[in-house]
Formats: sequence, C-alpha cells, structure tokens
Amino acid sequence: MNLLKVHQWHCQPQFFQISRITPLHSIFPGLKFPLKRLTPRFSFNLLLLSPFRPSFKISSLSSAETSFFDNKQQDDNAKPVAEFEDLAQNGVVYQNTLRLVECSMFAAVTGLVYFLSNSLSIENYFGCFFSLPIVISSMRWGVAAGRKTVVATAMLLFVLSGPLKALTYLLTHGIVGFTMGTLWRLGADWGLSIFLCTIARSIGAMGYVITTSFLIRENILALITINIHASLTSIFAAIGINTIPSMNVIYAIFTTVLLLNSGFFAFLLHILYAVFLTRLGMKHSLRLPRWLEKAL
Repeated sequence: MNLLKVHQWHCQPQFFQISRITPLHSIFPGLKFPLKRLTPRFSFNLLLLSPFRPSFKISSLSSAETSFFDNKQQDDNAKPVAEFEDLAQNGVVYQNTLRLVECSMFAAVTGLVYFLSNSLSIENYFGCFFSLPIVISSMRWGVAAGRKTVVATAMLLFVLSGPLKALTYLLTHGIVGFTMGTLWRLGADWGLSIFLCTIARSIGAMGYVITTSFLIRENILALITINIHASLTSIFAAIGINTIPSMNVIYAIFTTVLLLNSGFFAFLLHILYAVFLTRLGMKHSLRLPRWLEKAL
C-alpha cells in the first residue's frame, strides 16, 4: 500500500451527500422519530433545530454610505412649494407664456390687417388702429413687450409683403405706437406724450418720403417745396403783393404744416385709444387729463 496516497487521502476534506431515501437512524443514531426517510422540508427544519448550524463567514462587506443626493433631496423637500415655478395664474411660467402668446397674437392680427388693407386699398380707413396693439402690449406687459410686438409685426410683413411694406409700417405706425405705449406705461403727462408722438410721427413721415424718393428715383421733397413756392407766389400775386418767398420760408412753412398734421393726428390717437382702453377695463392704468376723465 502506498503511504503517500494514504496520507493525501487523510489530508483532503471529505464531502458526503445525504440522499432523500437515506434512513434517519443511519445519520443520527440517537434520533428516535418514526420517520424513516428524510424529506426536503424536514431536513431544512432539522438543520435549524440541530446544534451544528452552518455558519457562513463573509470576508468583506461594503460599508453603507449615504447617497450624494440625500442632502440635496432633503433640502429640496424642505423648501416651500411657492418657491418653485408652476403653472398657476400668478406663477412666473404662466405669466411669461401669457405674455408671449398675447404679443404673438397682436403681431399676427396687426400684420394680417395691414397686409389686407394694403391689398384692398383701404389703408386710410384702418390707419388709426395699426398702432393700438403695440400700445396695449406696452400697457399690459411693459416696454419690452411693446418692442417685441413691433419687431414681430415688421418681420411678419417682411415675409408676407417684402421689405418695403415692413419699413412703411415701422415709419408710419410702429414708431408712433411704440412711443405712445412707452410714455403711457411710464405714466407721462399727456402734453409730453402728444409732443413726442408728434415728433415721432413727423420723423416717420419724412423717412417715408425719403424712402419713396429713393425707390422711384425722384426727389419728392423737392417737388413738394416747389409746389408750395408756386402756390404762395400765386397767392401773393392775387393779393397784390409783389414779393417772391425765399426757400427758407418755404422750408419753414413745410415743417410747420408737417408738425401740425402730425400733432392733430397724435392728439386724435390719444383720445381714441384712451376711450378704447377705458372700455376694455384698463382705466386704472391710464393717466388721463381731468376733462377727459370727467367725460368718460
């Protein structure tokens, strides 16, 4: 007999299996149960009741570490709900969305009406209402909203009708509406508002004349001054005054007539828009003169 093999056999761990049909008295001689076979359920209970319970040694366990986001989540839960943006009527998200929608709708309606009125040649009948959406946007949402409405309307007209119609709208209606909306939003006096709107209207009219002169390759301003000079000469000759007015007088008369025209237009716009906004329920946001406030 090889002694080396015997030594190896004794040194190796011995493993044995328990069959399901092995008698219990052959495993535990002192066990006196009437059961003769070992069932799986009984074997599990037997291992729990026996003093030789198997123990499993775990070499290493990962230490329980707190999550990186635990403190942040606790802080977020501790914050009040009012600090978060929501879709409530008084929420920031709702107000920004409402402002964007209103400015877009005002710009779309103004651009469409201006395009149709130019196509049907009825611009003179609706010309006084083209600046109203800009004033309403400025009064409701601030000066920035009025500026965005002007830009959006001009871009829409640029796409629909080209750069000439967009520039015409800006010069004749956009500048006046933005000036009036800004001054009314800041609570300026009506005298100052009418004066600045008159200047804006005059500058827009001069810009429109210069733009049209450039496009048709004709100096319209020179034609206007020449006609004024001829008309005054005829009037002086009919009266019996042998005087020829100078060009400086002609330019002064032209400027005066232009300012008067723009001033009356701005004054009528102030009255019309004041009545319209009062009917819309925005009277508390307007600074009306006493005579008009009593009339309304």
